[in-house]
Amino acid sequence: MAAAAQLGNLQEEATCSICLEYFSDPVMIIDCGHNFCRSCITQSWKGRDGNFPCPQCREISRRKNLRPNRQLGNVAEIAKQLHLPPVKPPELNLCEKHNQAQLLFCAEDQRMMCLVCRESKEHKTHSASPVEEAAEEHKVKLQEWLLVLKKEEVYFLESKLKEEEQYKTMRKKLRTEKKKIESEFENLRQLLKENEQTLHGRLKRMEKRITIIENANITKLSNQITSLKTLIMEIEKKCEVPAWELLKDVRSTLSRCENVKIQSPEMVVKSYKEGKRRKRSPRREGPDSSVEKYKMMVTLDPDTAHTQLLLSEGRRRVRDTDTVQRLPDTPKRFTYYTCVLGSEGFTSGRHYWEVQLLKEGVQWCVGVTAESVNRKGGITWSPAGGVWAVQGWKGQYSALTSPLTLLSPREKPLKLGVYLDYEGGRLSLYNAVSMELLYSFPRAPFTQRLFPYFYLYQGAELRLV
Repeated sequence: MAAAAQLGNLQEEATCSICLEYFSDPVMIIDCGHNFCRSCITQSWKGRDGNFPCPQCREISRRKNLRPNRQLGNVAEIAKQLHLPPVKPPELNLCEKHNQAQLLFCAEDQRMMCLVCRESKEHKTHSASPVEEAAEEHKVKLQEWLLVLKKEEVYFLESKLKEEEQYKTMRKKLRTEKKKIESEFENLRQLLKENEQTLHGRLKRMEKRITIIENANITKLSNQITSLKTLIMEIEKKCEVPAWELLKDVRSTLSRCENVKIQSPEMVVKSYKEGKRRKRSPRREGPDSSVEKYKMMVTLDPDTAHTQLLLSEGRRRVRDTDTVQRLPDTPKRFTYYTCVLGSEGFTSGRHYWEVQLLKEGVQWCVGVTAESVNRKGGITWSPAGGVWAVQGWKGQYSALTSPLTLLSPREKPLKLGVYLDYEGGRLSLYNAVSMELLYSFPRAPFTQRLFPYFYLYQGAELRLV
């Protein structure tokens, strides 16, 4: 093993540090004493007129002070005859251009280079350091980045878990809402069935009553017809007898004619229709009494709700509170006024929805607004500002026009009906109980998407029905 080590030392001493081959015509730099192949050092110094650096120790020589080293050449020849391959460190990459070991790292270009590349014009002005030093520096940087990336990985994993949990919660809510809807529709089906049975029973009773009255009326009319025929035959006979006999009992006959009274039968169908009319609700007012056929279900958009507004789980009820919730400030959210919009916007068609006012003596606004309404600052409360609505405050009501239009409804509106005719450019608001027209805004073409609009203040509470 000692002999093998000595042979290794012999290989190193007989190898040029530039080409990593056995020395060929070795020369020594007189100033520093390092040895290189004549062709290698000449190539390294090519193009220089002064300041010749040693490729190994970087010592500067002002002249090309080279001296042939014949003894080193003999040593290299002996190594060649021993058939020992020149030392080429396997861990070093060779320069593709010069086929020499890449011992340096260029800081500007961030790549390794050989000693010949270091002296080229491309890298001459660049900062360079040994590969080992550069590797240690970059290893430290990579380890720092490794810590950052691991933190990012933890963050994304936590975000993924949160997202999955949110979607799980949303699906659970959807299942609950589905069961709720199925239950409501089942109740409606049961109610319709009960109503159907009630109406069928009512019709059967009416049919029975009609039959009884029919039989009584027919019998009564038949008896009256028989009496009339008897009287007519008697009068016809009297008219044919002599005068003295005709006048003999004429007073009694005339009295019987005068006392004849035709009794009209009971008008069953007429009384039935009049009874139905009496049971109907009062006549509804407004330009279109059939707006209810456009009725739709409106839900609230939580992404638009002010942080003081508390929405119910089904997004059909909202209440103004004194508590500010921690919600993300999105572009859609109202942050200046305590407003909330409906989830669905309209660009066409006719639509009708109803709003139950759950608290009196507070301030509220109900209507529609344009999609471009200011959500982060002041709002112009009129159609010119993109708001068509009616407000209530301390028992007084007004339409949001410029100036305000005071309203005097016959009854206090506890439930409002909102009717939107987009193509017709009309918005009307009703008392949904009596269908009294509260206010209809002047017709004007709508140009933007319109959303159901609600403003609540001083603890107001609304519910969509």
